[in-house]
Amino acid sequence: MDERMTTIQELEDVVRQQQEELEGLRREVGQWRQQYDTGRKRDIAFTNSADEVPPLYTALDLEDTAGSAFELPGQWPFTRGIHPTGYRGKLWTMRQFAGFGTARETNQRYKFLLSQGQTGLSVAFDFPTLMGYDADHSRSEGEVGKCGVSISSMADMETLFEGIPLDKVSTSMTINGPAIILLCFYIAAAEKQGVSAEKLQGTVQNDILKEYMAQHAWCFPIEPALRLVVDGFDWCAKHTPNWNTISISGYHIREAGATAAQELAFTLADGFTYVERGVARGLDVDEFAPRLSFFWDIHNDFFEEIAKLRAARRIWARHLKERFGAKNPRSWMMRFHSQTAGVTLTAQQPTNNVVRVAYQALAAVLGGTQSLHTNSMDETLSLPTEEAVQVALRTQQILAYETGVPNVMDPLGGSYYVEALTDQMEQEAEALFAQIDEFGGVVKGLEEGWFQKKIAESASRQQWEIEQRRKLVVGVNEFVTDEPELTIPILRIGEYAETEQRERLAALRASRDNALVTERLDALRNAARGTENVVPRILDCARAYCTLYEIRAALEDVFGAYREPVFF
Repeated sequence: MDERMTTIQELEDVVRQQQEELEGLRREVGQWRQQYDTGRKRDIAFTNSADEVPPLYTALDLEDTAGSAFELPGQWPFTRGIHPTGYRGKLWTMRQFAGFGTARETNQRYKFLLSQGQTGLSVAFDFPTLMGYDADHSRSEGEVGKCGVSISSMADMETLFEGIPLDKVSTSMTINGPAIILLCFYIAAAEKQGVSAEKLQGTVQNDILKEYMAQHAWCFPIEPALRLVVDGFDWCAKHTPNWNTISISGYHIREAGATAAQELAFTLADGFTYVERGVARGLDVDEFAPRLSFFWDIHNDFFEEIAKLRAARRIWARHLKERFGAKNPRSWMMRFHSQTAGVTLTAQQPTNNVVRVAYQALAAVLGGTQSLHTNSMDETLSLPTEEAVQVALRTQQILAYETGVPNVMDPLGGSYYVEALTDQMEQEAEALFAQIDEFGGVVKGLEEGWFQKKIAESASRQQWEIEQRRKLVVGVNEFVTDEPELTIPILRIGEYAETEQRERLAALRASRDNALVTERLDALRNAARGTENVVPRILDCARAYCTLYEIRAALEDVFGAYREPVFF
């Protein structure tokens, strides 16, 4: 008993000493603020968030929380990372977003990138493909191959990956409205290589909610579009166990003008909605949640971005476990890809973009990303040249192999500033979740324009700050030179891509079994009218060389087309 009393006394002494130290620190900080902190805001805004960052953080900012002081990487709630050994076990995947012109041209770019040390492929599609149109559709005129690669059928997908073994590479496809169609093209192309679906690794973005919110590349109304997403969850859980069926994307929300807190909250709210829809379908959350992934924008505010990523992992883990009852630890783990912020790149003094991207890449790695794309210096002017892509890739390789940054997981964990900012980001996200729930949920918020208005207000404020020179952009509204701008090589895509794609499509339609095409498209329509999972039907269409628009049109016959309400 005496021993126990001694231990309790010692603990009480430690607590009393800590309280006295905090009281002493509180007095010192009060004196410091009186002398040095006038409360005046800076003339310049360093962040696109609405809130001003205090000039000093101390242990007092963590009084009500221990931050992640008692957490370890790879352990609940994963604030400090999902892998116990971090990058010492495996570096992040270096995945440069690439695609232009025809499938054959992009295939050559992929082989170049792989030869330069890239460890994963990421497909950029042109705008007609993103919208579900074939290259010879009237709405595609003038846009074929201009902002990405043109893919109109499984034949194009075969060419895109010719000579690239699909059981050996991880592929990410950035597409949403017709995402399930492009995934089926990919699976069918892999089959032609002799690679089964079970062996495929990669991600299809497939995040349709953020399209209605920010990017506007959709095909169908919201409810049938969500059905296609959940059909993908269901089918892929059984047939492509190593494939990420969705990349829930904050990137485009942020690029449209959202703050970091809005990007965090709106993206996670979308994620929760997908989980709710999967569970409502009757799927076990642990059957599909482990293959959900995320995609974050990495902006200029260095510490804010790191805190955002740390908070995102913590929030996702808590909600999946406590709200949705997930029992598999892999369901709790947020895995994500990051991309440096395209919206921060400037046409003026474009070589400055190399520096911006390097700092943003460092923030992504310090935040624990699993995969990273670094933008090329010329992307604000055109699709990147081979030389610019190589510099962007070398940025990641220097970070990985020369800086020593990957040696320690979450090296900023324990920082008063980073821990307090992580807590703040979490609190702001939870407050926004409450507003979304009060409004009626994500779908209602989209239908009523609530999300769109919030993002537009934030974008407007940021633009005002630049115009008023409250926010400085080097080379744009400060440090401007009178000398002629440095000219850098520009990649220009001519009309040849459209001509070639039209010829390929004409040849395809003449050589395929058109009776089989009609039969498969009719079967797809019938499946869409009922409750059957349509993925097998789309896959059958892909194998018969039905084109992208033919499949989209068959589904549109049943689902209808989406027309955006006017909000402003």
